[in-house]
Amino acid sequence: MASFGDSSSSENVKESTLCRYNPEWADVTPIEQNDGSVSVVTIAYSEQFKDVFDYFRAVMKSQEVSERAFKLTSDAIAICPANYTVWQYRRRLLKELKKNLWDELEMIGNFIIEEPKNYQVWYHRRVLVEWLHDATQELSFTTEVLQDDPKNFHAWQHRQWCLNTFNLWNDNGHNELAYTSDRIKEDVRNNSAWNQRYYVINNTIGFNDDVLNNEISFTWHWISKAPNNESSWNYLRGVLNGRMKAYLHPDLKSGCTYLLSQGLESSHLLAFLFDLYEEELDDVHGSTENNYKMKLLAKSNEACEFLYPTDEIDPIRKKYWKYMKRRLINKFDQSDSLK
Repeated sequence: MASFGDSSSSENVKESTLCRYNPEWADVTPIEQNDGSVSVVTIAYSEQFKDVFDYFRAVMKSQEVSERAFKLTSDAIAICPANYTVWQYRRRLLKELKKNLWDELEMIGNFIIEEPKNYQVWYHRRVLVEWLHDATQELSFTTEVLQDDPKNFHAWQHRQWCLNTFNLWNDNGHNELAYTSDRIKEDVRNNSAWNQRYYVINNTIGFNDDVLNNEISFTWHWISKAPNNESSWNYLRGVLNGRMKAYLHPDLKSGCTYLLSQGLESSHLLAFLFDLYEEELDDVHGSTENNYKMKLLAKSNEACEFLYPTDEIDPIRKKYWKYMKRRLINKFDQSDSLK
């Protein structure tokens, strides 16, 4: 039968490999899958699939704890690695049979390389790491997986859990914040790396004033290189949110207006600039400096003007920006000069 992690085709299976022809299983009565009396669309399972899972259901029913049951979980996983019940039963057998967990960790690592998008294999690895109380391999392992797929959600999630649970943020020369810088340098559009950067800072040093200013500078550096990249704009909004109003930063408004003056057609730039102006208008609303307020309002409308007449910039949200302009005017303009 298939070994753990062997996902080779099971369409042409020799009879000798099936449980029902194996004397070792002669004492077990297989339990067939029950799809009800009237099944609308019956799945055409392979002979090996039916055989393995018929015997697995029997083992589950009797709650058997044995080497053959453990091997059967390997066969079931090789056929259907997404089956949660099989993994759960395997974990029970690992404990009760006192299996070598390091061997299991090595096997699940090989399996993850072949099935990197499977949630069950990642959860199994997490449980093993918990049982072993040892995450020394996990950063290097997730780094290996992320080299092949830099946006693998499961790998990033597992990495975050390990960092938090075992306090690996700065461990044996490793610096997770520097790691995110390297990943962003490799691909500035890797939203997962930007998300990881926020996660690291939020869970370690926090966004104090110095960190906030450093992150704004760091992000603006990458925005200036790829101004149409939504990931960096979202990160900038995230670090500012609830911490600093964009218009109060000495370089953000001037940086945005400079990019705009260079003829850059970026919906992300214009949306950020629009929100910046509205935020400032909220703060000066009711001020006696009416000329200054009207100037800000005009600039906000200018951002909208760039957005909605030009189909190439943000055609899908063209009507949205028309609405935003009307809303802004109705909210702030006490005269009729801009209506």
